[in-house]
Amino acid sequence: MSMVDSKVVISGVGIISCFGEGIDVLWDAMLEGRTGLKRIERFDPSGFTSQVAGELAEDAFKVRKIVPKSHRKATKVMCRDTELAVGASMLAVASAGLATAGTGDAPPTLQPNRVGCHIGAGLIAADVNELGAALVTSKKEDGTFDLAHWGSEGMQNLTPLWLLKYLPNMLACHITIVHDCQGPSNAITCCEAASALSIAESRRVIQRGDADACLSGGAEDRVNPLALYRQHCTGRLADSDGSGDMSSLVQPFSEHATGTVIGEGGGIMIVESAVSCEARGGSPWCTIDGIGCRQSFADSPLDADPQAIASAITRALEESDSTIDEIDVIVPLGSGIRQVDSAERDGLHTIFKDRLDSIPTITTIPYTGNCMAGNSGISIGIAAKVLREQKLPARLGAEQTPGIDAGTCDATDMNIRNILCITAGEGGQCVAIVLGRISS
Repeated sequence: MSMVDSKVVISGVGIISCFGEGIDVLWDAMLEGRTGLKRIERFDPSGFTSQVAGELAEDAFKVRKIVPKSHRKATKVMCRDTELAVGASMLAVASAGLATAGTGDAPPTLQPNRVGCHIGAGLIAADVNELGAALVTSKKEDGTFDLAHWGSEGMQNLTPLWLLKYLPNMLACHITIVHDCQGPSNAITCCEAASALSIAESRRVIQRGDADACLSGGAEDRVNPLALYRQHCTGRLADSDGSGDMSSLVQPFSEHATGTVIGEGGGIMIVESAVSCEARGGSPWCTIDGIGCRQSFADSPLDADPQAIASAITRALEESDSTIDEIDVIVPLGSGIRQVDSAERDGLHTIFKDRLDSIPTITTIPYTGNCMAGNSGISIGIAAKVLREQKLPARLGAEQTPGIDAGTCDATDMNIRNILCITAGEGGQCVAIVLGRISS
């Protein structure tokens, strides 16, 4: 039975971050103002100028412990990004109080053909040891790498299912298999905007009547030598050897900001028709009232475009039938990359003008690092939590952030009606989402 309705809610939130499994461990850290950034332990980062990340402790997350026993064999062909996404999806399903094929013997709460899946993914970096074991078979007599041999023979020494671990659509693929999602499915690869764009697609799928609910969001692991090198080459990372106070390393919207840092993690939401959620006795976290998506026309894809950001916000406000005075909190990307932060601030000022510096912001990257495709999944999940708890978490970074209320502060209670979430992705995609409080 179709549950078509124009109102769409977030009815479950699953987050995995450097603090571990679940939104509560991240939320508690943000209330305390406790960063999760530290020197990388997974590999020796000493060859890089940025040696810090939002890295999960080795024993903090094991995908085999969270998936059903019948799917544990499949974890052998899951890369780290897929593991994070599958883990977050299990947490989201539990948070929403849903039964699926992946939760046990109980019949599924929703018909599988009415459940979709849209997951943001990144440019997945191969495991260095796995790739290196094959690369060393293609050496010339002088010990240098032989590209011709690699192309004709060396690649045959990769494990037979190697490619299936690193395709970006594998995140959505494994989630749909675990939970038997038979509705519309897609993978979106748009850097930091990927999770938000996935949520936008899920909402459209539900509103046009093709699904009652979707698992939606994204995940990415950047704590990998290849992934770190790619970001190092962009010049966007803050230099640090991991010593000193990590709580001020990433300084969103500060004139003294020196860059961002990498992270691993992501957020998966249960995006659901309000009618479906009510019919099954669910408890929604917030409403998704408006979404705007735009493409930047900046000269470089690494730069953000204030006009595109402002246009996305305008569209989201129009869809949600909200005025600027009804936005109580803003959740920007807040990366600590000066040119991106500046574009975000300019785009926001175009819309909110002199009111901008009186609207509090929430910035997650100083806590978790930049989890790229999973980043907006984390920030939107936190925004949903803020609306549910009616509390603003503490902010880390710098004391002075001219033109925008993003300086350091403690957690505080607040009456919050609507939150505007913004993502300006590295590839130029801009997404704005207005979330609303559930009426009591």
